Amino acid sequence: MGSIGRRRRWIQRSMLLSGLLLVGCTVAAAATADRWLMTALDPGPFDPAATPPAPDYTQVTTWAAHPSTTDGADAALPEAPKGPAHAPADAFYLHPTTFVAGSWNAAIDDPEVVQATHRGGTLIQASAFNACCAVYGPRYRQAHGRAFVDPDPDGAQAIEIAYADVRAAFEVFAADTDDRPFVLVGHSQGAILGARLLREQVVGTPLQPRLVAAYLLGGPLGHDDVGGLPACASAEQTGCVVAYNARGPNYAPNGLEFDADDPETMRRRICVNPLTWRLDGAHAPSSAHAGAVFFDTESPAVVPAFADAQCIEGQLVVTTMGDPQRDLLSRILLWMMGPDNYHPIEVQLFYLPLRHNAITRVAAMGR
Repeated sequence: MGSIGRRRRWIQRSMLLSGLLLVGCTVAAAATADRWLMTALDPGPFDPAATPPAPDYTQVTTWAAHPSTTDGADAALPEAPKGPAHAPADAFYLHPTTFVAGSWNAAIDDPEVVQATHRGGTLIQASAFNACCAVYGPRYRQAHGRAFVDPDPDGAQAIEIAYADVRAAFEVFAADTDDRPFVLVGHSQGAILGARLLREQVVGTPLQPRLVAAYLLGGPLGHDDVGGLPACASAEQTGCVVAYNARGPNYAPNGLEFDADDPETMRRRICVNPLTWRLDGAHAPSSAHAGAVFFDTESPAVVPAFADAQCIEGQLVVTTMGDPQRDLLSRILLWMMGPDNYHPIEVQLFYLPLRHNAITRVAAMGR
């Protein structure tokens, strides 16, 4: 019954996305897929009474990833095995937006959201850090994507709900992990919330000396957004921030991009090259790439020499790349983001470089 139910839900989601695409093709020529998707799923006015109840992070069920459970963050391959049971550090992971619905905040126990967070977060992203660290990843009442790409007072309230959960979860995490070093990891919405967490709860507090590095990927983060911490300029530097936004040479922003209407949006962003771990504009060839991993394929495997990378005016420009072997829904999402926008695969695309670097920085912290 469970398998049949999952298949039925997958078909329903496929039909919904297909229907949205079909409808979009019939609207005015000026309309784009990104805009009518947001219109079709407009949450309307923010209603505090409709906000799902706050999670209790002392309960393990409120965590999408936790050392005491078997979850997506435990995924590993023979070429990239999981780390020892007693990891030398911990990781606090914030997943990206994993629900598409007409409400401002997601309930953490919605079965669809639980499955999407596993598949689009802990499995394909958080698992990259299980060789260096014990991984903790809270479920939180994530905000609707419109709150970030089309900001307004309603969306701001939704973001406050999401951040309140992130802060509460981090307080439990910090207490449970004692004085151990930790990495902060977030992608997209998770990167934005993670940057605020860094500014308000880590920098200038007793927790700052414990920070190995913050990997805040796929967000519109400039130097002012990370609490004064430096961007990582070498592979072994600690107490610093790794950030990048992966795009191709033909990239053009659309309505699903953060700050899409600001022509300077990319130039202000931090770009740390995940193949060189430097801030300069040096080109790194694909031969320097240890391997991409796409767990949302039928047969996941390490794919070495998958892509090149070069930081150019705030963008991590990928000129040559292999074919991401992803399923239909994932390919539709990648298409919706627009030409050469690799936002949905920014972790998978550099999976092994991120994994190896986290190990390196944790080891450097211990010296």
